[in-house]
Amino acid sequence: MIIIKSQREIEYLREAGRITAGAHKVVAESIKPGISTKELDHIVEQYLLAQGATPAFKGYHGFPASICASINHEVVHGIPGVKTLKDGDIISIDIGAKINGYYGDAAVTYPVGKISEEVQRLLDVTRQSLFEGIKQAIVGNRLSDISATIGNYVEEKGFSVVRDYTGHGIGQAMHEDPQIPNFGKPGCGPRLKAGMVFAIEPMVNMGTYRVKTLRDGWTVVTLDNKPSAHFEHTIVLTDDGPEILTAVE
Repeated sequence: MIIIKSQREIEYLREAGRITAGAHKVVAESIKPGISTKELDHIVEQYLLAQGATPAFKGYHGFPASICASINHEVVHGIPGVKTLKDGDIISIDIGAKINGYYGDAAVTYPVGKISEEVQRLLDVTRQSLFEGIKQAIVGNRLSDISATIGNYVEEKGFSVVRDYTGHGIGQAMHEDPQIPNFGKPGCGPRLKAGMVFAIEPMVNMGTYRVKTLRDGWTVVTLDNKPSAHFEHTIVLTDDGPEILTAVE
């Protein structure tokens, strides 16, 4: 069941989204060659706590850190550690914040130093696929209009979308109904209504869409070890169109 949020709940979600976006702004300023993913995790955690929020991912189903930090061929759920970033890497930082009982959720894939033109194109296409999907989050559309638009855009650009993981509803729980795949046929699924809140998150691979999970039980990687990018925003549907709650100012 998709929960329709009240105006009061949407205000709480705006606050959670604002803090999540603020954490991205802080961590973006710290990403550089030589810094470890554990240091980035500490920076985000301290920011969230200073804002009165709690890191939503820490302890979620046993996840051991405040951010997901996924480098190069890692798709999602990378665990921060002592590994340091190198010039030419890309890193997906996924951040969740909880405040007043509501969640914000956003991911950005950042370049580290100078990256190749091909990898920059992967980042550009993935970011734009997210915005193309958000354009379809219109009252009266069907849920799969979002999914189909993302998938078609990505595949037209010569990349592939991950099938095994999806976007999701969000509110008082990190993951609510519905699941939002990043591929499919348009015109299917629930009719979209004002007050629905979604976390839309295309995960796009340079090679095959197939992925696997490493022995740590969390880190998802591409099966062919080619790079992957991940962008995510939390949005609320309104009668005037979608509002991005996690936009970085």
